[in-house]
Amino acid sequence: MGDGEERAGGRQVWLDRRQVRVLAHPLRTRLLGALRVRGPATATVLAELLDTNTGATSYHLRQLAEVGLVVEEPGRGTGRQRWWRAAHDVTSWENTDFDDDPDARAAIEWIQAEQVRHFVEHAERWFAARAEWSPQWRDAFGMSDALLTIPAGRLKELQHEMWRVVERYRAEADPQEPGAEQVQIFLASLPLLLGRKP
Repeated sequence: MGDGEERAGGRQVWLDRRQVRVLAHPLRTRLLGALRVRGPATATVLAELLDTNTGATSYHLRQLAEVGLVVEEPGRGTGRQRWWRAAHDVTSWENTDFDDDPDARAAIEWIQAEQVRHFVEHAERWFAARAEWSPQWRDAFGMSDALLTIPAGRLKELQHEMWRVVERYRAEADPQEPGAEQVQIFLASLPLLLGRKP
């Protein structure tokens, strides 16, 4: 999520109605995620990685390409073999962007629910495997929460500031640095609904 200035930033896409409808599909979200995490790949490689068939993978990659979420990797591939890459590193939107479009709103709600499912699965895999990691990494990984009582405008400021910190660390990251690992950071801010009546 971001403001107008962030909308214009480099490898970030601000979802439009067409893109959100296309992205609201289980295989498409997984394809886009795999391309962002692992880099350029063919439909065959992605099908094997995601345990699906090449025909379905090719079809859904073309759907993502039609709305500019993935692009062909120039200078790679021979004949019918096409290489694809994610067109952006970050996907953004505001929760109110689609208030006047019930179909797009339903699509974004599905995408957000999918993000939560992904987080839960990711956390469960980590809990199952954490004993295999060094004490240093076990201490570095983790979750925390905080309770604040602030107005909506201040919460938006906080989110923007936290995002800027993450972006700074991403820009400074060196994948070749000894001991570097790929990590995923989830940022969420939700209302405390305890005892609140709608």
